[in-house]
Amino acid sequence: MKVALINENSQASKNEIIYNALREVCDKKGFTVFNYGMYSDEDKNSITYVQAGILAAILLNSKAVDFVVTGCGTGEGAMLALNAFPNVLCGHIVDPSDAYMFSQINNGNAIAIPFAKGFGWGAELNLKYIFEQLFAEEAGKGYPKERAVPEQRNKKILDEVKKITHTSFIDILQNLDRELLKGAISSERFKEYFFKNCKDDEIAKFLMNII
Repeated sequence: MKVALINENSQASKNEIIYNALREVCDKKGFTVFNYGMYSDEDKNSITYVQAGILAAILLNSKAVDFVVTGCGTGEGAMLALNAFPNVLCGHIVDPSDAYMFSQINNGNAIAIPFAKGFGWGAELNLKYIFEQLFAEEAGKGYPKERAVPEQRNKKILDEVKKITHTSFIDILQNLDRELLKGAISSERFKEYFFKNCKDDEIAKFLMNII
C-alpha cells in the first residue's frame, strides 16, 4: 500500500512528528509512505487545507497512492475539502477507536486529524495508536462483525451516489483556478513522487503542463 502524508500551512511545524509516527506503523506493515509536505513553517510553497484537498484528490484519482493522511487545526476543514472531490472518502479521526471503526465500517481512503485541537502531552502516542488501528486489518470487514453485510452494502450505495453527485475529476482539474491548483502541486518532492507512481496518463499530462 502507498500512503501519502499532507500537511497544510497552519500545522506544517508538526510534519516530522506525524511522519515519524506514520512511518513507524507503515514500515511494520510493509507500506510505503510519501511525505508530500508541507515540511516546516519555512517552506516556500504554503498550502491551505483547500489545496491539501486538491492534492489528496489528485493522488487518489490518479492512483499514485492508495491512502491519504492529512489534517488541519481541527481536522474539519481538511475533511470537508477532501470530501468535495470524487473518489475520495475522508473520515474525521480523533482517537484510535475512530480510526478502527472508520476503516472497518466506512472503508474510506483518507483521514483528517486535528493537529492543534487536543494535540498536547502524549500526542505522538495518540498518532501512533491511530495509525495502528487504522491499518490493523483489512478494511471494510465490518464493526461489529455481525453488521458487516449491511455496512458493506451501504458503502457501495454511497460510492454510487458520489458518482452521480460529482463530475469527472479531469473536468474538475480543468475548471479549477490555475494558481490555486499550481500551489497545491508545488511541493519540492511532488514531481519526484507523483509522476513515477501516477497511473492515469490524462491527469499526468495535464499536471505536467501546469507545472
